[in-house]
Amino acid sequence: MRKIFRNARVLDATGAKPFAADVLIENNRIKTIARDLGQIDGAGADEIDADGRTLMPGMVEGHAHITFVGIELPSELGEMPPEDHTIKTAANARLLLDHGFTSAYSAASAKPRIDVAIREAIAEGILVGPRLRAASPEITVTAGLGDERKAHLYRESFGMIGDGPEELRKVCRLCIREGIDNLKINISGDEFATSARAEITPMAEDEIAACVAVGRDFGKRISAHARAAESVKRAVRHGIDVIYHCDFADEEALDMLESVKDRIFVGPAFGLVHNCVKDQAAIGFDPQMAEDLGLYRKFDACVATYHEMRKRGIRVVIGGDYGFAQTPMGMNARDIAHFVDYFGYSPDEAIQCATRIGGELMGMGDELGQVREGWLADLIMVEGDPLADPGLLQHKENILFVMKDGVLYKDARATGGVAQGLIAAQ
Repeated sequence: MRKIFRNARVLDATGAKPFAADVLIENNRIKTIARDLGQIDGAGADEIDADGRTLMPGMVEGHAHITFVGIELPSELGEMPPEDHTIKTAANARLLLDHGFTSAYSAASAKPRIDVAIREAIAEGILVGPRLRAASPEITVTAGLGDERKAHLYRESFGMIGDGPEELRKVCRLCIREGIDNLKINISGDEFATSARAEITPMAEDEIAACVAVGRDFGKRISAHARAAESVKRAVRHGIDVIYHCDFADEEALDMLESVKDRIFVGPAFGLVHNCVKDQAAIGFDPQMAEDLGLYRKFDACVATYHEMRKRGIRVVIGGDYGFAQTPMGMNARDIAHFVDYFGYSPDEAIQCATRIGGELMGMGDELGQVREGWLADLIMVEGDPLADPGLLQHKENILFVMKDGVLYKDARATGGVAQGLIAAQ
């Protein structure tokens, strides 16, 4: 199968300035990027006239919760029947691809096997969605984030709970047995947690060590929820691969992160706190609740921390806890503009966080996340210039074409030049 994007404005996510080129796709790879327009032989190829529009890598959702299906409270995820939950998750996967996300790194599944089942269905062509690294549920401890139980009332949530190294080893092994790619552990609390607020660190050193040891034994990546400064330090000390949030990282924590910056990834997951602080009227969030939860303080701390992350050259990925009622799935690319507006990134740097660095996060940094010859043909075509206005990427109507693994899943030609949804895979 040959496809040619003619007269594209290529934004290759290397940091280079965009340039005009014809781009030839053969099977699932980028075969040729020709700056001399019109030189590629189009015989037998499906030709797409880009007409100067931006062709860039497909985006990577670096903190994906595709099983979070518009819920108000964490307990809703535990109460939802697995059959309903899986169907709604499949819709989320399709929605992400429609918005230009061709890959997703899961930051936790709300139930043990849903991520795994969706990953396999996508890989087999049964479902349409991004390539997915499937995660465990949020592995936590009693009174940690994800434990919604009460002494008088048993209540499921999105966490799998264990206490002490032995129990946590069993939880991790169970998740690995069921086919996950990433283990997720909740080291710190959260402002939305019932028992442990964000600056509390409920998971002990020996418990973290047990989870990491199991993950290493099985060759799995380990991600951590870590808002408190101490939780960040514990994550670094124990070799966690992906450290989310880090809002309250102090100078020592930042120094520790910088010391391992070539090994780790971090992600603010800023969308939820942003919407609860800045979009209260739009989402119907009570300002007094935001105050009571300490969200204004957390917002300011996160902004200050990620200014430092950028200066120190720490690899940061987008992904903003989308999937809650306050952060509907499909808004995910708002993070790119957030990085520019709040963290001091240039538009090009922010787009690289969503593409090049995302490819590295996926463990595919030698073939995914850039427009380069020989690399996987995960591409999107954008109406307008996202370097001039990163907000363009938030709106699916601006994503005219979506190609994953050389297959066009969204094609503006099918709707007379207006992209309105996914087409069947060829």
